[in-house]
Amino acid sequence: MRIGELAARAGVSVRSLRYYEEQGLLTSTRSASGQRHYTDDDVERVTLVQRLYAAGLSSRTIAELLPCVDAPSEDNSDAALERMAEEHDRLSHHIDELIHTRDALERVMATARAYRETLRATAAR
Repeated sequence: MRIGELAARAGVSVRSLRYYEEQGLLTSTRSASGQRHYTDDDVERVTLVQRLYAAGLSSRTIAELLPCVDAPSEDNSDAALERMAEEHDRLSHHIDELIHTRDALERVMATARAYRETLRATAAR
């Protein structure tokens, strides 16, 4: 199938597919005129890549995980699980930082509200 059909079947843009190919996440064969051609299996691969992106993984990390798909083995599976655990830890740390930042903002907002009330009380006198 050509790139437009793969995009339609996988529910992604043609631009995304070109990007996936640039990043080594997807491969195609080329016709004599240079058109990309894909197989039915590529629909599943694009769906997997989309799921991995939705899980917060970068294209570099996804590329590190794909050997588990392309050459299944216990070693590749262990490496993929370890890499995903590292990403999980990174995301958890980032979430903790965001919570801390949100809490700091809430404190600043409380101070601003209290100050606003002081201004109202002063103006009412």
